[in-house]
Amino acid sequence: MSYKIVIDSCGELPASYKEDARFESVPLTLTVEGEDIVDDDSFDQKSFLAKVAASPTCPKSSCPSPDRYKNAYDCPAEHIYAVTLSAELSGSYNSAMLGRQLLLEETPDKKIHVFNSRSASIGETLIALKIQECEEAGMDFEETVAHVEAYIRGQHTYFVLENLETFRKNGRLSRAKALTATVLNIKPIMGSTDEGNVQQLDKARGINKALVKMVDLAVAQAVDTEKKILAISHCNCPERAQIVKEAILERLPVRDVLLLDTAGVSSMYANDGGIILVI
Repeated sequence: MSYKIVIDSCGELPASYKEDARFESVPLTLTVEGEDIVDDDSFDQKSFLAKVAASPTCPKSSCPSPDRYKNAYDCPAEHIYAVTLSAELSGSYNSAMLGRQLLLEETPDKKIHVFNSRSASIGETLIALKIQECEEAGMDFEETVAHVEAYIRGQHTYFVLENLETFRKNGRLSRAKALTATVLNIKPIMGSTDEGNVQQLDKARGINKALVKMVDLAVAQAVDTEKKILAISHCNCPERAQIVKEAILERLPVRDVLLLDTAGVSSMYANDGGIILVI
């Protein structure tokens, strides 16, 4: 069966997948100081981070329209899958579902499933790769959906931020708490909830200790890792990502490793120096 995988731009795609017609990235739009920046191949991370750092207000993101998703689904492929940023964090999932409904009104026999990743960034990427794996293994549409939904339930996302400014600017962290954390060099270790929201798992003084704690948490929760891909995305800090990768590989066997720089939406949330780990 032919298939297509649509992923919103919070999920980073390796370069080879960007050239594969079976994959399509649907971009969100970022806004900094009234300037709209489309999160596609034209995204300039260095320029974006400089604009965010210079702005007193928090950057914002807007999800793709239902029509944009509908257009992505409207193709000859027999099986269509979409993967979106957690529904707890963005309207992208709802927009993708509305786009599905729009196309089904015209072609009711079309097979389309939208996956709420309950994650973000490279967590979405892993879900897209799992869909491909199921399709290439010859699973039918319903089997693929069931297998991937089970995979999502077993996925864990962790992240450590070097810079808490985005959290302060968007009101998730008070100015006083942000100042205290900065002065004391406190770095929160964050993770996803089962519903796909964000929670603080721990904290540490200094980025290196925070990364060690993040690795410890990931190792403690990991199961059947020899069958899984270790995925790490970083915002402008490849050396730091390499250290995390090596620390994990010293303690866990994995099937493969995927390491990518963050695209636009993930860069907005992770900010300069942020690390996202999914296994």
